[in-house]
Amino acid sequence: MTERVVLAYSGGLDTSVAIGWIGEATGAEVIACAVDVGQGGEDLESIRQRALDCGAVEAVVADARDEFANEYCMPALKANGLYMDSYPLVSAVSRPVIVKHLVDAAKAFGATTVAHGCTGKGNDQVRFEVGIQTLGPDLKCIAPVRDLALTREKAIDYAERNDLPIATTKKNPFSIDQNVWGRAIETGFLENIWNGPTKDVYDYTDDPAFSPAPDEVVLSFEQGIPVAIDGRPVTPLEAIQEMNRRAGAQGVGRIDIVEDRLVGIKSREIYEAPGAMALIAAHQELENVTIEREQARFKKTVGQRWTELVYDGQWFSPLKKSLDVFLDDTQRYANGDIRMTLHAGKATVTGRRSDTSLYDFNLATYDEGDSFDQSQARGFIELFGMSSKVASARDQRLAAGS
Repeated sequence: MTERVVLAYSGGLDTSVAIGWIGEATGAEVIACAVDVGQGGEDLESIRQRALDCGAVEAVVADARDEFANEYCMPALKANGLYMDSYPLVSAVSRPVIVKHLVDAAKAFGATTVAHGCTGKGNDQVRFEVGIQTLGPDLKCIAPVRDLALTREKAIDYAERNDLPIATTKKNPFSIDQNVWGRAIETGFLENIWNGPTKDVYDYTDDPAFSPAPDEVVLSFEQGIPVAIDGRPVTPLEAIQEMNRRAGAQGVGRIDIVEDRLVGIKSREIYEAPGAMALIAAHQELENVTIEREQARFKKTVGQRWTELVYDGQWFSPLKKSLDVFLDDTQRYANGDIRMTLHAGKATVTGRRSDTSLYDFNLATYDEGDSFDQSQARGFIELFGMSSKVASARDQRLAAGS
């Protein structure tokens, strides 16, 4: 029986060429698997047909947009997942859902190997292969670009020699990965970290220097999940899509950072994530209103560790699953409305309301109706500073005796 390889297929030049390239290098049949996580572009049926025309024995396509939004983007929102306090895990959260569909396809078609198009320098090779070996321990992994020496020049030459139905002449100056949670742009002149990004880098966001009139939006949450925008019910996918449009029109969510990659190098990355960044800003403020102080402080530690695990390709790890339980528990009372103004590249919270709020007006007010007993403050301060006071007295006594 001929061995089979499932290939993560995008429909582009490299993965189209990889179908035949893998077949010639390994003698295996190739099953192409394309997963829609909201990246836009061609329809899935066109991509499926191209895979078959390029030599795949089977081609499967999956519309995973709702799955991606519900099961991957929403956990990232609950964690306020920002790697290095900046990057909302645009690519990192999409890899595990793609991996899930690749492994499912491998099992369905009796494949022994899964292939992906990553290079040996990036994070994604780790995310794919760690995920694949976790969900399919018996599966092998290959990366044509990394393992089979498939360069872009060789890909173009192969496509032209074999008359493959794929454009080979137009080369985008950037490497781009995008989905509904955001867009990642790298390489080309951006690799010189002194160079500023040019206008052609951006697609999800308009120039914040030329914003239209401010856009006020009310986001409603239930247990940390957006459920309505301006009173209109939405699914998580719809919430992300609408905020991509509205925040993107105001230039919200542009990120330019030098990032610490998992493989140990620093890399300059440009991101656009208007919907993700606006939703995270609203969610963070809702938590300020509804989560108890010590729980909130510890959640920041948990959220950071969760984010690092996901960035490092550990979505299916035992620790990440345990942290999910904690994060879900913190969202029990994360209910209510956040009003924001979107304008000139910023998403600014201007109002909060919640039936599960911990904000007590009568405790907070300095005006009539104040229910805070200020006479308790003196004793609290004395006890709160006791340990420092005792330690300082010791230091001064020893210093005086030396």
